[in-house]
Amino acid sequence: MRSQAFISFVAFLLLSCNSKPSPTFDEANGVGNRYAQGFSIRTIGNAKLVEVTYPFQGATSGYSYLLVPRGGDVPHHDEKTKVIFVPVESIVCTSTTHIPLLDYLGETDKLVGFPTTDYISSKKMRQSIDSGKVVELGVDKGLNLERLAMLKPGVVMGYTMSGDYGQFRKIESLGIPVVINAEYLEQHPLGRAEWIKFMALFFGKERVADSVFTVIENNYQQAKQLVDNTDSLPGVLSGIVYGDAWFLPGGQNYAAKLFKDSGCEYLWADTESNGFLQLSFETVYEKAHNADLWIGTGTYKSLAEIAAADRRYTDFQPFQKKQVYNYDARQGAKGGNEFLELGYLRPDLIVRDLIRIAHPELLPDHELYFHRKLE
Repeated sequence: MRSQAFISFVAFLLLSCNSKPSPTFDEANGVGNRYAQGFSIRTIGNAKLVEVTYPFQGATSGYSYLLVPRGGDVPHHDEKTKVIFVPVESIVCTSTTHIPLLDYLGETDKLVGFPTTDYISSKKMRQSIDSGKVVELGVDKGLNLERLAMLKPGVVMGYTMSGDYGQFRKIESLGIPVVINAEYLEQHPLGRAEWIKFMALFFGKERVADSVFTVIENNYQQAKQLVDNTDSLPGVLSGIVYGDAWFLPGGQNYAAKLFKDSGCEYLWADTESNGFLQLSFETVYEKAHNADLWIGTGTYKSLAEIAAADRRYTDFQPFQKKQVYNYDARQGAKGGNEFLELGYLRPDLIVRDLIRIAHPELLPDHELYFHRKLE
């Protein structure tokens, strides 16, 4: 599970891959992903071959899963392809970003285990947790394999930042299949949302996923159209200092794309990085001290906290004009950040928030969902 301290900011800057294959189409059905490039689906007989083509940053190969209907014949496949019988009856997830996928597919009750349940914000899932239906499993190398084995989930959905498959190999030695979800590597916000189609494959909910995604896509594009012809592009600063460096999104980063689609001039949009930049305070100040907006301030919850952390922050124009916003408006019952949980699936809500902040006249009735102004 991603920690909610440093990652509460870096999650907004998560690396996108340098080069990814083009979306692969289902040759049998003529259906393909519209934005997601990290997985493909192909029909083989009565089964579906699902390939996660870029499972982690720098990967040179991916993982293949053959999803076979229960009771059906298993088509011929190579030895590296893992066979999973679907629909699965239970699942263990390892990232809060997987939780909304289950909720929106109507499969909330299928979650039986999670690393640290306090991080989960979903009200539906919290009801399941509070009723004892979701078992706490421990994080990373501290994962309780004995407890996991007792659950016997149909599948464990994991993610990896480095390609270290050691812990997943231990899980598979228990006879539990592991599938890798690489949503965080998608550069387009709608690409990340489209991974709901990946989750849906394991529950036979493809039509539901397509309907959900279409609504999100339409909402996003309709919001984007509001600012497509605007001449006023407020300058945006993002991030804060950690250690000796100011961390902020690179110009090709997912966050930078959201700023652009919201009618903002992200001040580092011309940089080539699709990860995050690490700059000196002085470099950031020189370029952004007259910014119009400051969006994304890590764990700082007020202007007073920001000023107490470093008085130099108070010299920035958005601080002086109280145009500072953070994405912590919604907290779960145990303190989890809903933005970090639901944001991948609902970029339409994020872009509408940002338009409301940058161009309030275009969405006068929109109430900020994930974001709030710091006082």
